[in-house]
Amino acid sequence: MRIVALEEHFSMREVREAELWLAPSPQDNSRAPLMSDCETGAGLDDLSAARIARMDAAGVDVAVLSLATPGVQNLDASDAVPLACSTNDRLADAVRRHPNRFEGFATLPTPDPEAAARELERAVTVLGFRGAMLHGRTRDRNLDHPDFLPILEAAAALRVPLYIHPQIPQPAVYEALYAGYGDELSLHFATGGLGWHVEAGIQALRLILAGTFDRLPGLQVILGHWGEVVLFYLERVNVLSKVARHLQRPVADYARSNLHVTPGGILSPRYLSWAIDIVGADRILFATDDPYVAFSNGGARRFLEQADLSLDDRTRIAHGNWDRLCAR
Repeated sequence: MRIVALEEHFSMREVREAELWLAPSPQDNSRAPLMSDCETGAGLDDLSAARIARMDAAGVDVAVLSLATPGVQNLDASDAVPLACSTNDRLADAVRRHPNRFEGFATLPTPDPEAAARELERAVTVLGFRGAMLHGRTRDRNLDHPDFLPILEAAAALRVPLYIHPQIPQPAVYEALYAGYGDELSLHFATGGLGWHVEAGIQALRLILAGTFDRLPGLQVILGHWGEVVLFYLERVNVLSKVARHLQRPVADYARSNLHVTPGGILSPRYLSWAIDIVGADRILFATDDPYVAFSNGGARRFLEQADLSLDDRTRIAHGNWDRLCAR
């Protein structure tokens, strides 16, 4: 069984250095405690043998690689555009060197949406990438802001998915909701503990509520971590349909026609069962969140092999849904 994992990250020293020049407000410091782990930091930088060895240990055949959060989305446009291009070129080189093991999600310079749309087209048509990863909002602009319509239109026209990955909440939200427990605990509360996932889920909901999928019905979005909270509250979220009268369909319908979900490294049989019940096996993809989450002795593969799934559903989740989603 071929297993394709989608939320597999790498880092670029040039991007990290560019972020250091930002004022504290737009900086995303969520990577600091993770990068301080020497093993994780080295794992992010590697695009060759060591990464493939981790994939083999987990039981993953193909990794769809993406630049770690927040990408280049908080940088000034003058820095974001060339860094996105060089990041994509470097990733494309890694894919060329290991074509049977790596695929790529494009890094997009969202501070310049028109340039981002052009870079998505280049990444797909020239570099052979299978879509792009977006890290939610760009500074204080949410993903449904009219400025970003060219990016969404380009993805729909190219028929490639956009993976919405979390990033840390805005500073005011961080201070209002997550601060007060000391720097370490507050930061983890605002990121992997909860804040990341609420943020990403809200970005997907904003796309729905903005009517994005009425305008671009073919656009497909991927959410990690079993749907970034939204999936588990979808029936409740659907009450918005009563007042979102501008939408052509109920809110929950868009989740079942325009959203896909991955485990994002949370390999829970309970969550898998719930996701199948809510959106169906046809909308579930696979992801291990390497190198932030480590699996050994074939742990990722074993999760799928031992899951209570039919052979057809197991194959769909392992690679079939990804192959179908990216078929152009």
